[in-house]
Amino acid sequence: MARPGQRGSGRARPDAGAQRDAGAQRRRAPRRDQEGIIPVLAGVAHEVDDAVRRPPTRPAVRTKFQVVALLVREERARVMADSEMTSARRTEQLKRLDGVATLLARIAARDTSLLQLLAEDAKVSDAARAYKATVMRAGGLEPPEEPEAPPPPPPQPGAERRVVPRSVISRQLANPFLAPDFEAAAERSAARARRLAGWELLEPLFRSFEDAGPGAPACMELPEPRPVRLPLGRELMPHQAQVVAAASRGHRTFLLADEPGLGKTAQALLAAQAADAFPLLVVVPNVVKTNWAHEVSMWTPLRRATVVHGDGDQVDAFADVVIVNYEILDRHVGWLGDLGFRGMVVDEAHFIKNKSSQRSQHVLAIADRIRERTARPLMMALTGTPLINDIEDFRAIWQLLGWIDDTMPLGALMTSLEETGLTPADRGFSAAARASVIDMGIVRRRKADVVADIPARRVADLPVELDGAVGRSIRAAEEALARRLVGRYRAAVEARGGDAADGIDLALARRVAAAELKDSEDKAGGENVFTMVRRIGQAKAGLAADYAAQLARNVGKVVFFAKHVDVMDQAERTFADRGIRYASIRGDQTRRVRDKNVAAFVEDPEVQIVVCSLTAAGVGLNLQVASNLVLAELSWTYAEQTQAIDRIHRIGQSEPVTAWRVIAAQTIDAKIAELIDSKAGLAARALDGASDDEGGSSTDIQLDALVALLTDALTSGVPA
Repeated sequence: MARPGQRGSGRARPDAGAQRDAGAQRRRAPRRDQEGIIPVLAGVAHEVDDAVRRPPTRPAVRTKFQVVALLVREERARVMADSEMTSARRTEQLKRLDGVATLLARIAARDTSLLQLLAEDAKVSDAARAYKATVMRAGGLEPPEEPEAPPPPPPQPGAERRVVPRSVISRQLANPFLAPDFEAAAERSAARARRLAGWELLEPLFRSFEDAGPGAPACMELPEPRPVRLPLGRELMPHQAQVVAAASRGHRTFLLADEPGLGKTAQALLAAQAADAFPLLVVVPNVVKTNWAHEVSMWTPLRRATVVHGDGDQVDAFADVVIVNYEILDRHVGWLGDLGFRGMVVDEAHFIKNKSSQRSQHVLAIADRIRERTARPLMMALTGTPLINDIEDFRAIWQLLGWIDDTMPLGALMTSLEETGLTPADRGFSAAARASVIDMGIVRRRKADVVADIPARRVADLPVELDGAVGRSIRAAEEALARRLVGRYRAAVEARGGDAADGIDLALARRVAAAELKDSEDKAGGENVFTMVRRIGQAKAGLAADYAAQLARNVGKVVFFAKHVDVMDQAERTFADRGIRYASIRGDQTRRVRDKNVAAFVEDPEVQIVVCSLTAAGVGLNLQVASNLVLAELSWTYAEQTQAIDRIHRIGQSEPVTAWRVIAAQTIDAKIAELIDSKAGLAARALDGASDDEGGSSTDIQLDALVALLTDALTSGVPA
């Protein structure tokens, strides 16, 4: 197995051992000085040294430099504290660490901007934490688990590092107090245990789900759908409309556990509208934060959404929907609990299953504050994880929804259990208790259950935001390309006498774009549309892999498609770090290895993801064991995208197929996606015999993308 920092021409993949031919030669046992974390750190440091000699220093290189520096510091402390290590061994290890540190010092001397990464208060990004875990595993060390929160001490002002964005202060000044809600207080004091007082009830409730036999109900009774006023062009499927109807009739807590692809986001937003649950707080994983804002604009366009990034400097506290990701809750938990939300949605709610984690405690604290201020707020937990998989994981979710606390059922659930007339000692208690919990708002539908409602195949776009230095670099490159195109266009106008007609000459714009495209193909180096699109794919790789991992946890097998080897490599590292077994289909494999990996994905229930090359696996494969597919990078043709989807949308596929297309918002990536979709009609007409065009060539889309970039720049007045 190749380790981070290993130098050579071979490509390293975490499961390379599983793909190696049986006749591979056995490696010799490593020498003592080649074992452990130090040689791994030395190898990565040499990689960084080589990269820094060829400026500019890219973000990925900066991440490696910071991780090596952190681990050298930690390993030195560990060696010094190891009382069982001999003095000679300690001296030897410290000398080797000094060698790595000296190399880092030489690297920093070449690029002094790296020194800021060594500061005590330097921020460690999510990418750095993930890479650190990879390096530690390669060196035989186990990365630390998510830190558990210590028992909460009495609250002390200023004890936690929290922020209050300026717009939140403005909102508080505009509305300095919230009217007391006496109904909320009355509801919290109701439903005391009477007949069931003294009984342990939570464990029997959990067991009632574990012991349920096949065919036992897993979904509350939902009302018939009602007409819902929707934005023009939007259509609600019947199963979605049922949840909205339940909210309209007064139901206020939902554990919405539909399979991915059944539109949980739309259901949550329209339920909030039906329940008048604005302002609404939405807590989500980082990878879907931008998509939630996009969905708000699609389904509830009269409601304004704001997304919390970092310290929230740009947040709009007067918005109707506030979207925040789990990773930054620690900074915002204070003001989020006091803003006056009338509803809360927690997406991928299984993220809070570990009640002792800080993430879970922050989510539960905010939920409690919302219930203290608002009687019967809309509380929704969204997750695609089946309920029968270790029901104990749902303890925190039930607490989020207000069904239970740490020791007993609460409110309406306790009332329902009392009304059964049974105790845990009675034979029928388990079934009755399970029904009581389901009626609190568990909604679980599978694709197979609503197959008549949904298309047999659909493409669902997942917009993602490219944050940090990588995102800024890509946007700067796109702006530079736009300026170059504008310069060419204006030079052409001047060359023909400067008598251009009013508006944009589209014919000239296409000639300028064609010239840029030809130069891009002819030149090996420099920034152009091809290198920019590739960089976007690399920047999306981690986010796309993160989403694929979530899908695998929720629905089982997932097909992951990418165009470039480095994107596949990064995805596979992500899956390996998360303990997800995968297979790989690449163009450089022998037929024997390829068939072996396909069989592993199709036949082995433990292999959850297959990572495929768009060019190598786009045709000739049958992967219909999965019904979900992630397109991490966009193709240049509609036909190539369709061929990839057809690997799972084939004769014999019993479930509707969803292709999740990851798109970098506010970049040329989004324009390429629009152009690919615009070719769908051409492809349909070609199949009907009306055209020889099967969806446009790759050159068509490349050219159209450059024309769009140029015309947008000219319209907005971008200087040359």
